[in-house]
Amino acid sequence: MTRFSLVLLWLLHWLPLSLLAPIGVALGELAFRLAADRRRVTRRNLELCFPELSAPERERLARAHFHAFARALVDHGILWWGSRERLCRIVRLEGREHARPDGRPVIWLAPHFVGLDMGGIRASIDTPTASSYTRQKNRYLDRVIRRGRERLGKALLFSRQDGIRPIVRALQDGWPLYYLPDMDFGPKESIFVPFFGVPAATVPALARLARVSGAAVVPMVTRQLPGGGGYVARYYPAWDNFPSGDIEADTRRMNAFIEERVREMPAQYLWSHKRFKTRPPGEPKIYR
Repeated sequence: MTRFSLVLLWLLHWLPLSLLAPIGVALGELAFRLAADRRRVTRRNLELCFPELSAPERERLARAHFHAFARALVDHGILWWGSRERLCRIVRLEGREHARPDGRPVIWLAPHFVGLDMGGIRASIDTPTASSYTRQKNRYLDRVIRRGRERLGKALLFSRQDGIRPIVRALQDGWPLYYLPDMDFGPKESIFVPFFGVPAATVPALARLARVSGAAVVPMVTRQLPGGGGYVARYYPAWDNFPSGDIEADTRRMNAFIEERVREMPAQYLWSHKRFKTRPPGEPKIYR
């Protein structure tokens, strides 16, 4: 993202959501037409995960995903430069009674929906929150993103390169962990479990973190509302019998939960990510 793009986001963040939403949709339509590689990945993911849909239905879903993603990107201007009061107005928290079960350490399981950052930063206003992030190659953009996650609430940020030990320490010190579980980080860190019936390289760290820290797992999913309606971040009840001691079964359970939420709002999942890039030995590549 160039400095010009950041300046544009800063200018746009002054507008009300009722105007930001159609601007985001328009930008998403433009991206759908121009971003050929991301469009191809999105189409392939939808073909794999929704074979029951017709080709025109999947195409409408792909276009709707680009619209939702661009809307969320435009709304990041509010995260990075808007007021705390405004963010609290546009992101509603539901199920707060589930957020901290029994005072135990807690992992908030946050799948990659387009409203992910909205929910995480909103939660950090109420409760100091630990989370991980991916360092950006562009140092200026990295500073903007990091400051955006820290400035409204209280956030403790870890890079993936920091390893697991500081995360476990933060959990044991009482920090809720906003945990993003569903990216393909290659075969070294992953096991293959189904996602929409397709073997997906999935990091099994959720069960390991819960076991080592004694943390409860509380899913937290953020939904983007239609038009200028903002977002709803919902805490779900803590999972019973997790971890179970079977790392593969626990990871399957996580993917099954994410799949259920995707079916509720399919356009808002991060389909432009190469979720099935890593294949089991002997299987052909999916994204040619």
